[in-house]
This record gives sequence, C-alpha cells and structure tokens, in this order.
Amino acid sequence: MLSAFTNSFKIPELRQRILFTFGLIFLCRLVASVPVPGVDAVSLRAFIASVQAQAGGSFVGMYNLFSGGALENFAIGALGIMPYISASIIIQLMTAVVPALERLAREGDTGRQKITQYTRYLCLLLCLVQGYALAAVMENPAAIGIQQQVVLFPGLGFRIMAVITMTSGTMLLMWMGEQITERGIGNGISLIITVSIISLLPGAIQAAVNMFRPYEGGGAQFTFFHLVALLIMLFLVIAGTIAVTQAQRKIPVQYAKRVVGRKVYGGQSTYMPLRVNYSGVMPIIFAQAILMFPAKMLSMVPSEAVRRFGAALDFGTAWYNILYALMIMFFSYFWVATQFKPIQIADDLKKYGGYVPGIRPGKPTAEFLDRTMTRLTLAGAVFLTIIAVLPMLMAQQFGIPWIVAHFFGGTSILIIVGVMLDTMRQVESHLLTRHYDGFLKKGKLRSRR
Repeated sequence: MLSAFTNSFKIPELRQRILFTFGLIFLCRLVASVPVPGVDAVSLRAFIASVQAQAGGSFVGMYNLFSGGALENFAIGALGIMPYISASIIIQLMTAVVPALERLAREGDTGRQKITQYTRYLCLLLCLVQGYALAAVMENPAAIGIQQQVVLFPGLGFRIMAVITMTSGTMLLMWMGEQITERGIGNGISLIITVSIISLLPGAIQAAVNMFRPYEGGGAQFTFFHLVALLIMLFLVIAGTIAVTQAQRKIPVQYAKRVVGRKVYGGQSTYMPLRVNYSGVMPIIFAQAILMFPAKMLSMVPSEAVRRFGAALDFGTAWYNILYALMIMFFSYFWVATQFKPIQIADDLKKYGGYVPGIRPGKPTAEFLDRTMTRLTLAGAVFLTIIAVLPMLMAQQFGIPWIVAHFFGGTSILIIVGVMLDTMRQVESHLLTRHYDGFLKKGKLRSRR
C-alpha cells in the first residue's frame, strides 16, 4: 500500500491532480479561518468549545463540525458547504416527484447540467437566508446561550456585510469543490466535508490524551484497559463501516441474443449490484436535522406540561435516543423509496433484452427488485442506527468527551470512510491504467503484456 502511494507521484497526470487537490484543500481551510469583520471571535470560540464538550449533538455542535470549525471563528466560510448539500438533497428529492425535473434527469449531460444550474441557484438562496439568520443570532447571542456581546457594532450594516461575506465564502467553496471533481482527484464537495471533519482530529486527540492524565489530588478518569478497549472498538467500527459500505447484493442479469444482419449481439451474462447501505449517511442527517428543533420550540410554549414534554425530547434523554433510532429506520426506507425505481429498472432491462434468470420480465422483475431491496434496506438501516447511537451512548454513559466520541460513529465515520474509499478507487484506477498495481498489491511495475 505504501508503494502504491509512492507510485502515485510517478505518474505526471496523477501527481498534478493530487497536488491540485491539496492546494485547493489548503485554500478551503483558509476560508474557514479568516473571520468576518466586527465579531469577537474569542468569546464565540469559548462558547462553541463548551457546547461541543457538553452536547455535541446540538445544532450548533453539528454545524460547527461540518464547517470544520469555521462557525466558532465566525469565518467567511461559517456556512460551510452545507447550503449546497441541502440544495442538492432538495433538488434530488424533487426530481423524484416533479415530472419536469425527472425528464431533465433522463436527458443525459444536458439535463444534468441544467439540474446543476438549478442547484446552484437554490444554494445561493439558502446562503442568503441562512447567512441573515446567523448574523441576526450573532447580534442576539443570548438566544444560543452566550452571555456577552459577540458583535462589536450591531446593526443593519453588519448584517448586510456578514450575509455578503458568508454567501461569497460558500459559493467559493462550492466552486473549489467542482474544480477538485473536474481537475483533481475524488469528489470535491465530499472531500471538503471530510477535511472539515478531520480538521477537528487534533483537538480530539488532545481531549483523548487528557482522559488518561491524572487530576490534581486523584487518579486518571480512564485506565490503560479503557485505552485498549477504545482502540479495539475504533478498529471494529471502521472495519464494520467499510464492510457495510462496500457490501452489495449481485443480481444476475442475462441478455438475450439478437441477430442484426450477419452479426450476433448480446448473449452475455452480467449482474446488477444492489448496495446494502443504499441511502448512505442521509437518514442520520435527516433525523438529526428534524430532532434539533422540537425541544427548543416546545420550551418556548407557556404551558408547563408542554415544556416538560419538550424537555423529555431534549438531546441525551431516553426518548430522544428512541425517536432518533426510529427516524433513522424510517428515513432509510424513505430515501430508498424515492431514489430506487424498480419499475424503471425493469422496463429498461426489458427494452434492451435483459432479464433476471427465473423471473419474468416486466412487473414480476420490478416486484422481485423491490422485495430484495426492502430486505437489504433493513440490514443497512439497523447498521446505521447502531453507528449513529454509539457516540451518544459513549458520551452519556461513559463520560467520554463528545469531540472524541463522534469519531467512533455517526456521520463523521460514515463520511470519512465513504469518501476515502471513493478517492482510493479513483487513484487505483489511474495506477492500473498506467500498469501499476493498486493498494492491495505489492506496488511493483506491471508487465505491459
């Protein structure tokens, strides 16, 4: 594997792509470090640190995670790449229900370019709305628990300047992500999110080291036995995530022979891969986004009974964990229902002369694919639920700092593993094209024969 990394820099085109990617990633981290003028970043950073230590599952903690710490600096990239991700999800869901967008998606490159353009417009609109809301919150810091003033010169001028600055930062991140996808290596948007999450790794390592340091007048909170257990758990979580991410059910497909003139076409056998974790990380993101608001909104109601009900749904409670698990299961099936189209797949197979052995073409094939995908989704949903709940249990039951616990599961580990696997596959394809072995071989020069 180490030889494969070395061989990656021996191929001029691949070396140029890797260096280009690293250069834009450095600029992305710079965008997350330059603060918006007129903000007391020291007070804001101290508050975000306390939020991450106590309740990293809150809205503030998760948004700061995906922005790579840009929120705690109130940087020009404080909105991060999340408005673009939100716009992509909205357009993708609308494509499944709006006939006009569905027709565009079937028109090939021209339709995809048009959908991408709509996604950018929606991203710009979301940036303006979210930027204004964030600027307004910074002018009233008591709403999120900050006791001292964060904005030095509040007013309409600050809001306009903050909205323009943060919107420009997000659009710049979106453009750099597209450039990485086109001229670099890997998916640019996914890499930006991954690097933002990994940027918090030094702080997590420092917090992990502090867990094993003895306090004044007492011993350490955790022992060497706990360290070994955490390392074993981290290895098992990463190995399980890789296994489920790559797991798929191969449906055999046979194509009938066709005679056109003197030539015979078709007749070959192939397979259709159905992923176990078809929905990826989307169910966790949906569940987190929805459960962040009820407790806060119900706490503002004058009724005492309603406030107690809202407190029961707050982060860390038993009801929160139960609803969180159920919503992950629901959104796993919801995402598959909106994105996986067995009727369309069956019609395409029938049109090109393909069929599943033992299954009649048309409606029986669609029913077979739907039944198979339903069973696979159950396994993927159970896995996602375990991975999502694990960090919260570690933080609540064992007192592990949230900045450490979130690297043991949840969206962080799923995004990191998925993006790294995709990037390594692209690098390996370049290596194999230039007659080098991939990451799982010895990395020596392959014979050109």
